Amino acid sequence: MKKADDHHHIENDPNFKGLKVNKGVEDAPSINPNAAKRIIKRKRQLSIDEYVNGILEGNVTVLSRAVTMVESSLPEHQKVAQQIIERCLPHAGKSIRLGITGVPGAGKSTFIESMGMHIIKNGGKLAVLAIDPSSERSKGSILGDKTRMEKLSGEKDAYIRPSPSAGSLGGVARKTRETIILCEAAGFDTIFIETVGVGQSETAVHSMVDFFLLLMLAGAGDELQGIKRGIMEMADAITINKADGQNVERAKLAQAEYRSALHLFPPTKSGWTPEVKTCSSLYHKDVDKIWDMILEYVQLTKQNGYFDANRRSQAKYWMYESINEQLRNNFYHHPLIKKALTINENQVLNDEKSSFMAAKDLLDSYFENI
Repeated sequence: MKKADDHHHIENDPNFKGLKVNKGVEDAPSINPNAAKRIIKRKRQLSIDEYVNGILEGNVTVLSRAVTMVESSLPEHQKVAQQIIERCLPHAGKSIRLGITGVPGAGKSTFIESMGMHIIKNGGKLAVLAIDPSSERSKGSILGDKTRMEKLSGEKDAYIRPSPSAGSLGGVARKTRETIILCEAAGFDTIFIETVGVGQSETAVHSMVDFFLLLMLAGAGDELQGIKRGIMEMADAITINKADGQNVERAKLAQAEYRSALHLFPPTKSGWTPEVKTCSSLYHKDVDKIWDMILEYVQLTKQNGYFDANRRSQAKYWMYESINEQLRNNFYHHPLIKKALTINENQVLNDEKSSFMAAKDLLDSYFENI
């Protein structure tokens, strides 16, 4: 019997006839070197002109990269983003901005897809800015709106941008408003903003849209107790979704209850009387009527001057919000404050200093050193 060496397998010896072990092959590289080059090439930073021209041409890839710049917290990205926004601003403002909110499970994504398909079939271009709930622990987000809106995401005249809600008031802030400007400059004539749900985010959304739609469910318990009065007062219309099958009668009953509740609220500044509608997004029933109602609202408010006045008021509001945000960021990123914060925090935790005194000392130190 031959002795096996380093280059042959003993199983190949004639005495082991019938057994054969093939020689191994060299490991293939884990990354295709050509693909790696393509990735590096794709990540090349675009110039401001390339961003602006791409957006104005309706290039969705360039638009997405610009939105990523807007959402980035890096100072160099923010500088680029602001220049892009300034250049796009003259081309913005020609869309209908619609805020859509509602209780969890109300079918917001299905409703948006159904109405979105209706808008596109009638020659419109739609951008959906979906604010996705983020984990308070991990700050992670599923960003699953493109999965839930499968048909709409396949349309060339639709753009869906899910964004995580972490790091901003209730999921919506300045970055969403700036994204609206970029989408309008890219030629989208309808902008939907879908919020996390019923909470603080609705106030922020209301301050950046023309029409605020509240989506509700029937037969899910005490409808009027299930939502805050403040949000109902902000709504330009309430839509009871899933009005199909055995739920039709319950939807009609809920519709009557909401109509009665809306009569108790003071008149709106827009001159519009909020309406309550029913629909079935799943079966595309009466979704077109809701869109017709929104167009009716836009026509009315443009005629009485409220539409433009509201836009100007919103621009002023977001100017002050931007000032507040930048002051807050500048304060917390100041080198002296970073050190002093930990010291004062420990003093507060150990009952050595009151919260108000600690805040005063920190602010005094900040203003002395800026």
